[in-house]
Amino acid sequence: MAESSSAVIRRYLEEAAAAEASFEGQLRAFSQEGDDEDVRAAFAQHADETRHHHERLSARLEQLGGASPLTRSALANVFSVVPKLALAPHQPEERTAQNLIVGFAVETSECALYEALASIAKSAGDSITESLAREIQAEERRIADRIWHFIPSRAKIAFNMLTVGEVDPSIETKAMLNRIV
Repeated sequence: MAESSSAVIRRYLEEAAAAEASFEGQLRAFSQEGDDEDVRAAFAQHADETRHHHERLSARLEQLGGASPLTRSALANVFSVVPKLALAPHQPEERTAQNLIVGFAVETSECALYEALASIAKSAGDSITESLAREIQAEERRIADRIWHFIPSRAKIAFNMLTVGEVDPSIETKAMLNRIV
């Protein structure tokens, strides 16, 4: 059954807003895990940005006659069942590395979600929604890059802690170039 272009855009906005709402909770949980204050702070900051994305999407949805979504999005459902890389890590540093990997996967998936939203909005001639999607997509890319920057050093920390008998854990792994400024 065919839908109107405005109905499709509203549906995509609902999906994106629901995904952002779900991801905010996941990011807040990540900001409480592990012992790496830099990573925890980055996840907390991103949770705040995610809440702002949800608010912007919900406002646009309401402008188009839609209502704030009450259900979970399909994308959020996919990432709620993504298993951790290990069932029971023994070190907080390992949890940090796992959260970074999941966080990066979520951010890049959101980039794809916003590409789809921008593309359908452009096809429908809705330049306001297209612009909103492109702005949020650019923010998601910056966030993904921020998360990506942490992965090598935090994986090395986890490795050092897990192999303490073989590797000197005092090797500097939180170098300045791995910090968010």
